[in-house]
Amino acid sequence: MDWLEGRLTTLTFCWRIERRDGVTIGLTAHDRDLSIDGLSYRAAPGIMPSAIERSADFTPANVEVAGALAAEAITETDLLAGRWDGAAVTLFACDWQGAGEPLTLASGTIGAIAMEAGQFTAELRGIAASLDLPVNEVTSPGCRAELGDARCRVAMAGRRRFARVTAVEDTLVTLDRAEPSANAYGCGTLRWMSGGNCGLRDSIGASEDATVTLRQPPRFTGEGALVELIEGCDKQLATCSGRFSNTANFRGEPYLPGIDLLTRYPGA
Repeated sequence: MDWLEGRLTTLTFCWRIERRDGVTIGLTAHDRDLSIDGLSYRAAPGIMPSAIERSADFTPANVEVAGALAAEAITETDLLAGRWDGAAVTLFACDWQGAGEPLTLASGTIGAIAMEAGQFTAELRGIAASLDLPVNEVTSPGCRAELGDARCRVAMAGRRRFARVTAVEDTLVTLDRAEPSANAYGCGTLRWMSGGNCGLRDSIGASEDATVTLRQPPRFTGEGALVELIEGCDKQLATCSGRFSNTANFRGEPYLPGIDLLTRYPGA
């Protein structure tokens, strides 16, 4: 890093953001746009990281980035819709004159976001933050696996279907095709493939024939949009056995006595 050793440095901060839907943008604290590895880093809205704390142990990194909301880059509407939730972020310092290799300062995913008076602040959660999560599972009567994951092992190839939205009324979404079986999409996921909600996902509470009931109303107008419907599971043993024939991979303890055992005595 020879460009850091001179008496006068030309250092600036940049951050690369990759959303979960594939959109990637670059922002910089410099006063003009930069081009690094084929990606344009915009100077507007400008960004500025807080003091970056790094250590040799496993203490989670503490980084916060602040910037201005802009119509072409990061908008308040997209932040409220959740498009930036969980986006992968790399924060690095570089020589704005283009000399030398960039110095990575922090990387992780976007956590808590706050907005006020046309400004936003975003918390950057590093990989060490996962060490704060519980390492042991808690017993539960319902299955703790997700339908189709490595523990569940139910094949999802035939359980994803595309449909067109014909009407939206609050949380009720009407489609142009019926479900393959009763409540097939209940506890599943609706993924928006076009329209104003493109790239967003909504949880499905229940489905009946050609309608699905979302757990919350869509963020934007959804009529005419193409959606992907992913079947769900209510995580009950009876469903795992009767619908999926997958009892061997059920990840729950439906017959384990719980704290309500004390109340299950004669005369309770």
